[in-house]
Amino acid sequence: MKNIMVARGLLALMALYDGLLGIAFLFAGPKLFEALEVPPPNHWGYVQFSAALLLVFALMFLAAARRPVANRNLLPYCFLLKIAYSGVVFYHWFVGDGLPGIWKPFAVADLVMAALMAWMFVTIRALPLRRPE
Repeated sequence: MKNIMVARGLLALMALYDGLLGIAFLFAGPKLFEALEVPPPNHWGYVQFSAALLLVFALMFLAAARRPVANRNLLPYCFLLKIAYSGVVFYHWFVGDGLPGIWKPFAVADLVMAALMAWMFVTIRALPLRRPE
């Protein structure tokens, strides 16, 4: 039961993290890029779509947080989101092709979240589906 409560809290924090990032980049993308001196993309739709996807994933994290055992099937997708982002950023970071520094802390945070997600999946997967949450 304690692990379920920890998982709920972590998933809720991950929902908040992705949700706030999504809102920030969806509604203030140009201002954020300018303030952080990051060259803008050739079209803001790329940023807006990515931000909207973060909001969708925030909702998925929230669903998993509300009922982690019943929604454990969502955890691999949450894990893959974090691995996909971290993998792309770490690749470009280590290749040294001029990746702006703004993306690096998010990659580190997502890698930590991926590890936590793996722990949650292994822990929750072992629980019976009808366990009270």
